[in-house]
Amino acid sequence: MSHQQLITFQIGEQLLGVDIMAVREIRAWAPATPLPNAAACMKGVVNLRGVVLPVLDLRERMGWGVTNASGRHVIIVVQTGAQLIGLIVDTVNDIVSLPIADVQPVPENSRHEDGFLSGLAHQGDRMVLILSLDALDVPICSSEAA
Repeated sequence: MSHQQLITFQIGEQLLGVDIMAVREIRAWAPATPLPNAAACMKGVVNLRGVVLPVLDLRERMGWGVTNASGRHVIIVVQTGAQLIGLIVDTVNDIVSLPIADVQPVPENSRHEDGFLSGLAHQGDRMVLILSLDALDVPICSSEAA
């Protein structure tokens, strides 16, 4: 049986997961430098060993409010296509290995055109929302100024 390995993390009470192969590193929170006219969910950029890393507020991108980032928050650096993106999350939980057969599709009536989720899975007594990183791409963030 084939397995999918995820790094799980939390935004509020929501448990989410992302494919471990897309994760490049997990960093302590560092304030981002804001950019003018950026999308509302893009909190700015940080220096990642000489690389400019865009940082997204994943809570805001998912439509769950705005993160008031502090030292307790974490930035998960993920690779999506050719781009690195930092995702602000509340906490990183664990690495889990799920049988691919246990990953369920997102119910049809809850799908939106954004396609943020690639699947759902049970982890103990909780549901893990599995992120589709391609849907989080920086250019498609909605801007409040638009």
